Amino acid sequence: MPQIMLHSQFDPTARQAIAVAAVEAKIMKDLSWKQIADASGLSVAFTTAAILGQHPLPEGAAKAVAELLDLDEHAALLLQAVPTRGSIPGGIPTDPTIYRFYEMLQVYGTTLKALVHEEFGDGIISAINFKLDVKKVADPEGGERAVITLDGKYLPTKPF
Repeated sequence: MPQIMLHSQFDPTARQAIAVAAVEAKIMKDLSWKQIADASGLSVAFTTAAILGQHPLPEGAAKAVAELLDLDEHAALLLQAVPTRGSIPGGIPTDPTIYRFYEMLQVYGTTLKALVHEEFGDGIISAINFKLDVKKVADPEGGERAVITLDGKYLPTKPF
C-alpha cells in the first residue's frame, strides 16, 4: 500500500476549527478523552494533544477519531497534517489551569534546569520523544493530588 504524503500546516486556523468541532462533539456525545484515545489506539495525552491541534494523528487513528466524533473526511485528513504547534498565543496565559503550569515553570524552571544539567550535563529534555501522564491520587491530608509525569528523552548538546 502506498504511503500517504505527510503534509504540514503553516496556519493553525483550520486545526483550531477542527478542535472546536471535536470538543463540541465530545461534549454532545458525552465522551471522555480516554474513550476517544481508545478509539485512536494511542495514549490519552497524545490523542488529546492531537485533537487540540498539537500533533498529527496517524491515518488509522485520524479516521477512527473522525468517525467517533462525526467529523468529515476533510477533518480526518487535516488531523493527519503536521500542525503549527503552540497553544498559548502571546503573553501570560489567563486560563487558571494553564497559568498554574506557567507559574510552576516561573518558580521551578531554573531549578529544573540546574538539576537536569547536574544529573545529565548540558542538553535538553525532548518534547518530541516524550510521554505525559496525569493521575489523580489520594492526599494523605485529605482531598486529592495531581501527579503529572513528564518523561522526555535527554538529548546532549554536541559541540561542532
